[in-house]
Amino acid sequence: MAFLPDVAARLLRLLPPETANRLSIRALALWPRSTGSDASLDDPILATRVFGLDFPNPLGLAAGYDKSAEVFGPALRLGFGFVEVGSLTPLPQEGNPKPRLFRLARDEAVINRMGFNNDGLAAARARLARRSSGAARGIVGANLGKNKDSADAAADYAAGVAALAPLADYLVINVSSPNTAGLRALQGRAALETLLAAVRGARSGERPPLLLKIAPDLSEADKQDIAQVALAGGLDGLIVSNTTIARPPGLHGAARNETGGLSGRPLFQPSTAVLGDMYRLTGGKLPLIGVGGIFSGDDAYAKIRAGASLLQLYTALIYGGPGLVQKIKTDLARRLRADGFSNLGEAVGADHRGNNP
Repeated sequence: MAFLPDVAARLLRLLPPETANRLSIRALALWPRSTGSDASLDDPILATRVFGLDFPNPLGLAAGYDKSAEVFGPALRLGFGFVEVGSLTPLPQEGNPKPRLFRLARDEAVINRMGFNNDGLAAARARLARRSSGAARGIVGANLGKNKDSADAAADYAAGVAALAPLADYLVINVSSPNTAGLRALQGRAALETLLAAVRGARSGERPPLLLKIAPDLSEADKQDIAQVALAGGLDGLIVSNTTIARPPGLHGAARNETGGLSGRPLFQPSTAVLGDMYRLTGGKLPLIGVGGIFSGDDAYAKIRAGASLLQLYTALIYGGPGLVQKIKTDLARRLRADGFSNLGEAVGADHRGNNP
């Protein structure tokens, strides 16, 4: 994994993917504590207010890396505007059998079928509670899932909301991972309405913001249903998108047909297309977090123009190293100024309004 000096990140890629991931977590856990984030020195044009929260920059660390809320503080120091931990399930679980993580190096992509491996809500709650000490300031969201063997998905998500609402800056209902049987069926209209009613009840108030993470592999009817439910159902935003079960032609490597979700460069176009669709279907009324295939400032800018108010990445760090975070932010600021925008918010959804700021 990639949260080390760039040379060390390249060395980690010589190891099996999951071994490298755990080693990077352990290394990052040793990072000296800080009372702030390296994002505090960001270019002012990148600052934005979303969900009632002030982000120093729009670039976040996606869920899937810090699955058990072990290193969100050090991760913020790498310059991210925010970090999302999880996915977290009520009970600890091992996830799917190994091997379950595969690099497609020529494609700068990854296939995973991890299966929500994490330490459970109790452990994450204890770790997130330490934020009150001031050792890990910054915006931290929590991504929630269901246990594999749970018979009541709504109860699992409600338990996650109840446990972490006092501690997280925002919460994410993840119904779009392809690696838990039956999970994506919760994106259907009736199931989604039932689920959201349960989690809203568990939140006890209107804070923290509640988001829904959706798949890129949706029909037009699915997208319309999700948009209508999101606008009517008390959601504060959408994350677009999770990994894809599709396998675009031209992928390389022996692992290209492994079962699981594909992320990285091949996900950029389909996820950005869905992002644009959801911006249009919601009329720009809900903030969107754009995820999938962001490797450069140009990629980040394209997501912003398609409708993203915030951004997340993960797979790109495996191939680009930690220096990629600052490079993307610098290039994004340059693109915003080159097109005449005075702040990031002005550029959100610009492609739906024509080419001019």
